[in-house]
Order: sequence, then C-alpha cells, then structure tokens
Amino acid sequence: MAQPNNPLHGVTLETIVTELVARHGWEKLGHMIDVRCFTHDPSVKSSLTFLRKTPWARKKVEDLYLRGLR
Repeated sequence: MAQPNNPLHGVTLETIVTELVARHGWEKLGHMIDVRCFTHDPSVKSSLTFLRKTPWARKKVEDLYLRGLR
C-alpha cells in the first residue's frame, strides 16, 4: 500500500461529494461550506468541475468528509 495513513487514498472526489450530499443535503452543505456550487443550482457535476479547479474549496470538502469518518 503506497499511502497507508492517508484515509483519502483511493476515494474519488465524486464519491466524497456524493456521500456529503447524501449525509447533509445540498442546503446544509451550502451552509457548512459557503461556495456557490453548493448554494446556486447545485449538482454533482458542477461541483466537481469547481472543486477540481479550486484547491482551497476542495480542501474544505475533503476536511468535512474526513470529520464525518471519525
């Protein structure tokens, strides 16, 4: 295993977003992480496009996902 201590290893961004939406819903997710892709006409596809281009937002999403794993 190349990254045994990395809980995000092998988890796609799409999986992370999908699980967060299933757990919290778009509205709550938009309050937790204030980015337009979660608050204005949200979809997984548009969110992935934004998050892949915006490292600070992706980090917030990944951190929220990791907090949910604990």
